[in-house]
Amino acid sequence: MSEGQKDAGRVTGLTDGEAAAIRKTAGRNTVHRGKKQNPLKLFAGQLGDLMTMILLVCAGLSVLMGEGTEALAMIVIVLVNALIGFLQEYRTERTLEALTRLAAPTARVIRQGVRREIPAEELVPGDLVLIAAGDKIPADCRIIGDGTVSCDESLLTGESVPVEKSRLGDSSLRMGTLAVKGNCQAEVTAIGMQTEMGKIAGMLEEIAPEMTPLAQRLEQLGKVIAAGCLGICAVVAAIGIFRGENPFDMILMGISLAVAAVPEGLPAIVTVALALAVRRILRRGTLVKSLHAVETLGCAQVICTDKTGTLTQNRMTVRELWTAGGELEVTGEGDSRDGTFIRGGRQAMELRADEALLLTAFAAANAAEIRPGKKNRWKTDGEPTETALLIAAAKAGLYRKPEEELSVRAFDSRRKLMSVTVRKPEGSFVFAKGAPEFLLPRCTRCRSEGRDLPLDDPFRRRVQAQADRFAAEGRRVIAAAYKPADSADPEEGLIFLGLAALTDPPRPDAARAVRECLSAHIRPVMITGDHSLTARAIAKEVGILRPGGEQVLTGRELDQLTEEQLTRELPRTAVFARVTPAHKLRIVRAFKAQGLVTAMTGDGVNDAPALKEADIGAAMGESGSDVAREAADLVLLDDDFSTLVEAVREGRTIYANIRRSIRYLLSCNTGEVTAMLFGMLLGMPVVLTPVQLLLVNLATDGLPAVALGFEPPEEGVMQQKPRGREDSVFSGGLLGTILLRGLLIGFCTLGAYTATAARGGSLEACRTAALLTLIFTQLIHCFECKSERRSLFTVPLWNNPRLVLAVIVSALMAVFSVTNPWAMTVMGTVRPDREMCLAVTAACMIGPVLWALTGVLFRPKSDDTADFYRRADHLRKSVKKKGFTDETAPEQPGESAAEAGTSDPPERFSLKRP
Repeated sequence: MSEGQKDAGRVTGLTDGEAAAIRKTAGRNTVHRGKKQNPLKLFAGQLGDLMTMILLVCAGLSVLMGEGTEALAMIVIVLVNALIGFLQEYRTERTLEALTRLAAPTARVIRQGVRREIPAEELVPGDLVLIAAGDKIPADCRIIGDGTVSCDESLLTGESVPVEKSRLGDSSLRMGTLAVKGNCQAEVTAIGMQTEMGKIAGMLEEIAPEMTPLAQRLEQLGKVIAAGCLGICAVVAAIGIFRGENPFDMILMGISLAVAAVPEGLPAIVTVALALAVRRILRRGTLVKSLHAVETLGCAQVICTDKTGTLTQNRMTVRELWTAGGELEVTGEGDSRDGTFIRGGRQAMELRADEALLLTAFAAANAAEIRPGKKNRWKTDGEPTETALLIAAAKAGLYRKPEEELSVRAFDSRRKLMSVTVRKPEGSFVFAKGAPEFLLPRCTRCRSEGRDLPLDDPFRRRVQAQADRFAAEGRRVIAAAYKPADSADPEEGLIFLGLAALTDPPRPDAARAVRECLSAHIRPVMITGDHSLTARAIAKEVGILRPGGEQVLTGRELDQLTEEQLTRELPRTAVFARVTPAHKLRIVRAFKAQGLVTAMTGDGVNDAPALKEADIGAAMGESGSDVAREAADLVLLDDDFSTLVEAVREGRTIYANIRRSIRYLLSCNTGEVTAMLFGMLLGMPVVLTPVQLLLVNLATDGLPAVALGFEPPEEGVMQQKPRGREDSVFSGGLLGTILLRGLLIGFCTLGAYTATAARGGSLEACRTAALLTLIFTQLIHCFECKSERRSLFTVPLWNNPRLVLAVIVSALMAVFSVTNPWAMTVMGTVRPDREMCLAVTAACMIGPVLWALTGVLFRPKSDDTADFYRRADHLRKSVKKKGFTDETAPEQPGESAAEAGTSDPPERFSLKRP
């Protein structure tokens, strides 16, 4: 095809026949979701894990033994947990559905020389589309005319500032992004799954769901329980046969003991504990979509966080003004109406003429609008940079006046500046603003101390050096100029006025949250689409990028690294800048490949694959896209990184509480099996009848185990190292603790039985003593389970009122069973006398005393690593206060006034109107 034919094609567009022919090979412009999963098959798949199979087998055995109520409880537990798992997996399809909703429903095209509106899914490569402000881009396109548009690409790139697009500059338009200004003609280059949006959908489909760490640990626990149950059946059957008992009766006894050994309430307790944590986290500002995500977050070792809106406020703010006469600091945050100006460390009660003229230029050469809003804030309409400049001018009482505008030359990507001609009482003037490197060459003079002086080379170098310094600090730099209006080109022969340095300030709690991550042995890593200088500056300010060899890697540098090289660079890389969605996914996978439990925060469509791939994905609630929220496990309702750190605290607490419940239930069940099994080995009659075993389970396995899920965080929970991905649920010696404490419970029970028999007690009296001892030793052990480091005699007993109430209710059930005539008849018990009470009391106290003594000898008193981090943090603050700020010992970033010991800003920062 000749160039003339190409140009003609661009004017008339494709014919309907050409479009139909292309569609046969290219397909439709849709982001398809793959094969839709059958909900019933998904639900049935939840019933295949080992713990569920054990519970179903036990339910069947309970029915055979006449325990219909217990069987029904087990079946309900299984169905509830299967429903939770089903809902978790069903989210994947909803994520892809949300992605398809981002595509524009219709598109304006030129077909056969006629403008028409068609469904966006009918677009094909080569179609000519018309784009105007407010349109959602219907496919990947490139601009072919002279038009210019400004596109909000934050969903795809993470860039918070709209990007100028034109044929001579960046001409690419991406499906799903939004045109916020201008208009153009564009040619479709890719549709459907070939677009950037489609590639993200492909990444989402390729990511298979993984078991959470807690699910893996519960599966391991199921294997242990299954092996234990089979072992119990085999041992009891062998003992019975050896003693000449009826084999069938012994097998039935073995099955009964195996069913008793299964902590059938554990899945329900885990679910309840997670649900309670979800409710607490919601009150702190985080919506949890998956119950198991809470616990997963608690074992996070790496948090990959976005910058804009998560660590920062996502509100551009003017921080400094620079003129030939010096610098002027601007106070006030974001869209707040408060703020003032600081010159030389003191509040400027009035502005100099040059400074006022600079702010006037920024207000005049501006397309945004601000107006008073609620709570002493501005309501803004326009690009973040322009609204920030208007707010800075408003702090000086200077405002944009559209009625004064005579002509406007809008910003475009070629000129990199904007100019406005306005009518003032003293005459007409041209005001311009733009990038310093584009505006400065158009200036011939500079404004200094109220005079217009020739702009010589030394001054140009001085301006450029100042702009470079601002940029190195991660600031966005805008220059302004003016001149009296004349007949010449309004953007030539300008008078340079000065610079404005803008930044997206960190959130107030970001630095504290980062320090808390570090003390908790969690590594925060920034992954952003922003410029490396901006990312470096914010990372230093909040404390992510610390002295000592940590580096910043860009997406371009990342592309040049092999997987082995990336693995070597990960430990010393704290910031990844200018990254794409594929880069984010690769980084998350690299951390996971090292065995690290990885969390990822994000808000855009570009973050969705990494959010889904991460062990825990946290999307933004305020600024996040539907796609990101559907792909994530958590939604931070306030977009705040510190909220995520609080959720980590809850995650660690809930896992500790689940371990407490596991320890309690398995220790108690071990005690029951020990008492029954060793009683048989010693030739005793059956220590407890089946109905008495049922009472023990009813009194001890329910309320106290659930109440342990309400335990508050133990002191130092955020100074401990996070658990590794491969750590067992029994790590840290928990299995030994369970077995030893369970044996003590069982032997104390046999001791009470034997003591009662020794003084001539009846079989019912012996069983009554054993029953009371077994129940009360377990209830006492419930308080021991509050801490893995402290004994019953040092642990706080009253900080969990629900646990105290649960123990009281369970104790009353035990007392009722040995004092109420009807209950005594059903349970086969007798009223305890003074000697029995003394025997039960002594048996109940043996376990806690012996366990406390072993703790004195063997259990650790503190986390040495946590102590080291606390001492190091104290030393760092001491060094800072003494003023060591040389290059070899730079100031620790992120230290706020509150943390330095002053909660209120100094008097010179009072926000008064100039």
